[in-house]
Amino acid sequence: MTETPHPLYAKHADTLARALTAIAERGYWSAYPESPSPRIYGETAAAEGEAAFRSYLGGDFPLDQPGAGDRVATEASPFGVDLGVSYPHAAADELIAATAAALPAWRDAGPQTRLGVCLEILARLHANIFELANAVQFTSGQAFVMAFQAGGAHALDRALEALAYAYAEMTRHPGTADWEKPAGKGDPLRMTKTFHVVPRGVALVIGCNTFPTWNSYPGLFASLATGNPVIVKPHPRAVLPLAVTVKYAREVLAEAGFDPNLLVLAPEAAGEGLASTLATRPEVKIVDFTGSTEYGDWLEANARQAAVYTEKAGVNTVIVDSTGDFAGLCRNLGFSLTLYSGQMCTTPQNILVPAEGISTDQGHKSFDEVAAGIAGAVGKITADPARGVELTGAIVNDGVLTRLDEAAGVGDVVLPSREVTHPAHPGAVVRTPTIIKLGADRAETYGREWFGPISFVIATDSTAHSLQIFRDTVGERGALTAAVYSTEEKVLDAAEAAAVDVGVHLSCNLTGGVFVNQSAAFSDFHASGANPAANAALTDGAYVANRFRIVQSRRHH
Repeated sequence: MTETPHPLYAKHADTLARALTAIAERGYWSAYPESPSPRIYGETAAAEGEAAFRSYLGGDFPLDQPGAGDRVATEASPFGVDLGVSYPHAAADELIAATAAALPAWRDAGPQTRLGVCLEILARLHANIFELANAVQFTSGQAFVMAFQAGGAHALDRALEALAYAYAEMTRHPGTADWEKPAGKGDPLRMTKTFHVVPRGVALVIGCNTFPTWNSYPGLFASLATGNPVIVKPHPRAVLPLAVTVKYAREVLAEAGFDPNLLVLAPEAAGEGLASTLATRPEVKIVDFTGSTEYGDWLEANARQAAVYTEKAGVNTVIVDSTGDFAGLCRNLGFSLTLYSGQMCTTPQNILVPAEGISTDQGHKSFDEVAAGIAGAVGKITADPARGVELTGAIVNDGVLTRLDEAAGVGDVVLPSREVTHPAHPGAVVRTPTIIKLGADRAETYGREWFGPISFVIATDSTAHSLQIFRDTVGERGALTAAVYSTEEKVLDAAEAAAVDVGVHLSCNLTGGVFVNQSAAFSDFHASGANPAANAALTDGAYVANRFRIVQSRRHH
């Protein structure tokens, strides 16, 4: 049986080929421009995208899918904007029945057709990137440029990356093979063998509040490309970005001649617990989740019938030994701590500095001077509210505010958090980062994650002691990122050895325009799956290969 690809495969074959090259070479490449410039996207794109976003507010989101009896509205914007969007609400039985029924035709279409359709979905989303960016901004609290980049262009790149890996794994083996075995004096034994790529079943994506598209797209598109229909269960406070995604994807699926129920939205009512209900259904064979360690662990323990991919929480650590650019170190870390108010799973939390201080290009700096230098950089970035809010964005939920209040009492506050009035959105909840000094004996405090704009500068006995604390905390709690600053190769090598041992990605001597909490699709792996913070990596072959199986048939000829 030879697959005849859908015309959409030929339309996007060059993009797929370039993505396959990119994942093999690991150099810089991006398919979707990250600048929201009118020179790139046209003079009217921004206004049209904002208008499309605003057309949803205070109304029923236009999504025609099965089982839509009542509607739910659960979002509250961190910017204080009244969203008031209601979404069709369905029971688990209805969603599972609809998606399962769509599977056979999608499976039988074959890898090339599925890739063509998925790439067309990405193209459709890219054509509506300003609409998507506004939806991400006002549900997550990200400032607009970050929402455009992380929630739009970079999310699409991560989706394309997952598609490339999916295609590579599905086509690792031929679709058919002729087999011939000599049989002595008689005729050889001849068979024709066909190898079918068979999806596991219904997939579930459980979205998060902070990065509803960036963290959801890899699993969503990895599952869809490998033949699995997908139920998208958004975070109750960030439904709109994934509703927009599902809307455009369903349009493309229908236009391509497939059942749009290959992708359905599953918003939940307050307190419904729909994610847990869906995740433990026998029909659900794949679960992707980003969020808390507690719930990620629960999914891994209880969704036993499914392949479960989790990105949870960790204790991201910076080891400061010495530097040849103290001002650059302070600026770089200051930016990393300020970006999106530290509400990134990759933001540094623990900054380990020898109590005796460090050597720098500006001479010896005491422990207090290092802490003050980093705090000063944060203070400078956030001093002007109009500029500062374009980096900090808004606080995503009340849990962050609670942790900020608690943090103020746990140590010596070098930089207190400030409440800021947003110039454009007076109802926004904005807080600047806080930095707190701790002793190395306070592991009960710094040894757990403090999600939000909270970081600790920790006085250690030596760099060797810092490395041991790094091993202990990341080994126990996990981390998604780590960084080291040193002018000594032997220290960089020791930090790299420690990072390899505890399975966390390491960045060395970042003082310029690359930041520890940012990663580049096609080149950087996000999470490793090698420590407790995540059981998978975005993206590698292991992330996609277990989403399907090979089933063969043999015939004599």
